Amino acid sequence: MSSAFESIQQGLRESIDFAKGKPIKAVVHEVAPPDVKAVRQHIGMTQTEFASAFGISLGTLRHWERGDRTPQGPARVLLNVVAKEPKAVLRALSGGRKTAGI
Repeated sequence: MSSAFESIQQGLRESIDFAKGKPIKAVVHEVAPPDVKAVRQHIGMTQTEFASAFGISLGTLRHWERGDRTPQGPARVLLNVVAKEPKAVLRALSGGRKTAGI
């Protein structure tokens, strides 16, 4: 068998063990869900401004703020970065142009 196959096979075994609650050697990174409303208010944006600035649908943002849904995957990561470095994220998304408000 190729080393690529063996590596994939090992990863699958570790994933199954992790799903079953067994201890594994792999490092698992958990990203906590942010308080979306608090992040938005800290930045000083309306829901419409925040949704537009970060590419989130207004409906999804409202669900997150009400607690009906929780951000998952890349959205959760983005919101955690926005919570810590909103200006840097806005600069990156605007292509380096100055952004109004913050």
